[in-house]
Amino acid sequence: MVSVQSIRLFGDPILRTPAAPVVDFDKELERLVADLTDTMLDAPGAGLAAPQPGVGLRVFTYNVDGVVGHLVNPDLTLDVDEEQCGPEGCLSFPGLTFDVRRAMRVVARGWDMHGEPVTLEGSELLARCIQHETDHLDGILFIDRLDRDARREAMRLVREADFAGTSRPVIKASPHATFGRGM
Repeated sequence: MVSVQSIRLFGDPILRTPAAPVVDFDKELERLVADLTDTMLDAPGAGLAAPQPGVGLRVFTYNVDGVVGHLVNPDLTLDVDEEQCGPEGCLSFPGLTFDVRRAMRVVARGWDMHGEPVTLEGSELLARCIQHETDHLDGILFIDRLDRDARREAMRLVREADFAGTSRPVIKASPHATFGRGM
């Protein structure tokens, strides 16, 4: 069952809020990973962090060079000896791309949805994706990585974009207690 979620756009406060660590590796987490994957593939995107569809947990999915995966509670080690600067987009900034400076290589350690340890090593596009999605989990957006002049130009383009001023999705809460179970 495909469960594509709507993606929050720039301006939604959850995108600026650091996500909480995952503590329960349960069916709800498996469902979240499935929803993130379905949404990312439908968009299509190279990655999607849980805050983008409105879930404040440290989880992201990726789809780089035909490899689809996820990482829970990532901790990064950046190889700062070599950098890359290239085009980067974001599903929360539809249609916009900016040149962003990133580490060329990264090692990410975390867990899979079942609580098994994972080490993910990447260079170039995978390294860029891992850094971008982990930034989302820290409440950092890729435009924050631009120098002052490029950020000013990016903000001008954001204000002119079709999605600027789009109303935020309404979040409905159940009036019934869920006792920690998914809805």
